[in-house]
Amino acid sequence: MSLRLAGRLARRELRGGLRGFRVFLACLALGVAAIAAVGSVRQAIQTGLAQEGAALLGGDAQLEFTYRFANEDERDWMEQTATAVSEVVDFRSMAVVQQGEEAQRALTQVKSVDAAYPLLGTPVLDPDQTLSAALDGDQNLPGAVMDPVLMDRLGLSVGDRFALGTQEFALTAALIHEPDGAADGFGLGPRTLVRTEDLQASGLLAPGTLFSTKYRLALPPDTDLAALSTTAQQSFDSTGMRWTDARNGAPGIAEFVARLSAFLVLVGLSGLAVGGIGVSAAVRAYLRQKTETIATLRTLGADRATILQIYMIQIGVLSGIGILIGITLGGLLPLLLAPLIESQLPVPAVFSLYTRPLAEAALYGVLTAFLFTLWPLARTEEVRAATLFRDALSSARALPRPVFILATGIGLVLLVASASWFSGSARLTLWTSGGLVGALFVLSLSALAIRKFARFGAKPARGRPALRWALSAISDPREGAASVVLSLGLGLSVLAAVGQIDGTLRNAIAGNLPDVAPSYFFVDIQKDQMPGFTERLNADPAVTRVESAPMLRGIITQINGRPAREVAGDHWVLDGDRGVTYSAARPQNTRVTAGEWWPDDYSGSPQVSFAAEEAEEMGLSPGDELTVNILGRDITAEITSLREVDFSTAGIGFIMSMNPSALAGAPHSFIATVYAEEQAEAAILRDLAGQYPNITAIRVRDAIDRVSGLLAGLAAATSYGAGVSLLTGFLVLIGAAAAGETARRYESAILKTLGADRRRILLSFALRSILLGAAAGCVALLTGILGGWAVATYIFDTGFTVIWSSALGIVLAGILVTLGAGLVFALRPLAVRPASILRAAD
Repeated sequence: MSLRLAGRLARRELRGGLRGFRVFLACLALGVAAIAAVGSVRQAIQTGLAQEGAALLGGDAQLEFTYRFANEDERDWMEQTATAVSEVVDFRSMAVVQQGEEAQRALTQVKSVDAAYPLLGTPVLDPDQTLSAALDGDQNLPGAVMDPVLMDRLGLSVGDRFALGTQEFALTAALIHEPDGAADGFGLGPRTLVRTEDLQASGLLAPGTLFSTKYRLALPPDTDLAALSTTAQQSFDSTGMRWTDARNGAPGIAEFVARLSAFLVLVGLSGLAVGGIGVSAAVRAYLRQKTETIATLRTLGADRATILQIYMIQIGVLSGIGILIGITLGGLLPLLLAPLIESQLPVPAVFSLYTRPLAEAALYGVLTAFLFTLWPLARTEEVRAATLFRDALSSARALPRPVFILATGIGLVLLVASASWFSGSARLTLWTSGGLVGALFVLSLSALAIRKFARFGAKPARGRPALRWALSAISDPREGAASVVLSLGLGLSVLAAVGQIDGTLRNAIAGNLPDVAPSYFFVDIQKDQMPGFTERLNADPAVTRVESAPMLRGIITQINGRPAREVAGDHWVLDGDRGVTYSAARPQNTRVTAGEWWPDDYSGSPQVSFAAEEAEEMGLSPGDELTVNILGRDITAEITSLREVDFSTAGIGFIMSMNPSALAGAPHSFIATVYAEEQAEAAILRDLAGQYPNITAIRVRDAIDRVSGLLAGLAAATSYGAGVSLLTGFLVLIGAAAAGETARRYESAILKTLGADRRRILLSFALRSILLGAAAGCVALLTGILGGWAVATYIFDTGFTVIWSSALGIVLAGILVTLGAGLVFALRPLAVRPASILRAAD
């Protein structure tokens, strides 16, 4: 028979409507909509970043230098290239408010600017005024504007005074919007904005202190940014200059958005897999009802290929409807919610209907529908004319013909390959895919085991009718235990894994700190301040330990004479500048793992000791040469030793340590960590900050809280994605409960005829729901913990601890969700009259 005839027969069967396919459509549509929505928001942000790149950056291009100002040659090049140049200095300091004899202090991220700032965009201040007028201050003091969060923390109002270092400022306005704030990235403190010239007497920009300078350029309209970037990097290759331009004005945010959205899309794929289970169950139920129709067609001469085509066309049309609904919802919802989303985003977003994310979601939907419907459709081949009055599908063999197994494998490879390409992370995709396949395998085995245990448990349950009826029903293949465990279990597994990963990362940040963590980091301590600094701390009995070291920052530019990234790739050590210290003698508690430390009196060519773990990751060993740019000067040093550096202690740790003569004459400051009893921390900060106003104190617990707050936002985003998986699982659960309602009505009628009352029948229905929900929750807990452990161990490289509060919540959620769905669809079976049901069965 021809494909045309199969199409005509499929069209006739579809005239019966969508009865029985509502869950099919809902599962497919919800999974596709989630992926389309995440992709649309991602595309909106990326478009906004591209269109507003110059405004976010604060200019058409930017040259950034570490802990120094541009020299004369660099300034001349910028003046010749740009139509306007603005200099911005960025650093951390302490904002101090004097209140009588007491002083309030808070960490702030200071941005000092020149008269040309901003080249693009306009700061929004309260009260409304120009930035220039606000920074003019009053007749006695220069002006400053401040983030409202910091104002509240210090109890400041417009007109009050505060100090940065030794310089007092008048607070003239609250900083409501900073046009280039998004490009500055993550900071440990709220923003304060002042003029650079007003900091000359503050002591905060002395040689060796920790700051960065950014030179924003306004360029002629026809400037080729790619060519100019190449020219700049060739001209200043040895100065440690870092280039950014309007093509990617906020590279940190762009990378973060890309990675987070890729992860959320993969979580959405998990939800689509859950929906696939519902799709498969719906197709199986539909084809079971069509056994007589298929057998009749076989008696009329239809071959196996025609039967397969008829129902594949029907499922294909229904899948197309579900996918169309999904991409419509996924495309329109971000547009409808655009004002709300934009108000929560720190970056611009341009919402529109974008083809790429919708096509990506549609492709995932097509491949998922193909994978989860192919095997049920393949089983139609086993219906023969002789099985006209039998349920041939219930007794069919477990696996279809090899050609269908091969097609399934090809579809799975295409799905994983597509996800890898779209997400840009093959490793993350493979981990996610492996986790999903593993979870489905474990859940499938668990569903079979649950039915076996229920069958064996029915006999010991004699004397407890409700329990025995529940166990007997669970052991029946027609009850749908497999669908419940697979769908709900997979949804709960994703949610459990997210909860375990979130808890593990929080423990890694806060809970895994050493028993005695430092109270403060102090930075920008000048060399002549060190004696008085250490004297104050050593005289305090509440201080248990003080560690200090000279502190410089350097950028690794070359390894063995080659560009560093050609040798070590995208290793994190090469991302920006890294801490450098020096020491004549090997510090106490430093264990050299390879090579030898230089002699105490060594004064020869530069040598460097490198962190052992990072050296192994970068392929470095003793004898290799590193070129490090420090304050615009290239220093080439031989790696003579590798040493253990444990960054988990929250103490001082440097990737590189050099011999003192290698850094002779380089201006620098000192860094110190102070270990003290909690009740003494306030007095230590008061005395040291009062005596040395230029010093910046960073409280370790405050930094941890700041990072934990960021992590909480990420966890919330991933939990919403996992929630879609759980909602899809709930829809599948409702579909299974609805499909079993007819069987429950017949069961209720039989039990009533035998003398059972409604209470006992309801208890039986409730028990089977509780048992299935608990089983799904327990299996999900196991797979979620395994998934969380794998991610923590192999991706985040951190220890793993089971978060039992989240784990027990998953089991409870499984019980409650299943019980709720089961009881809703138990109401009508409880109300049936046995005579009408039994008479209809005859």
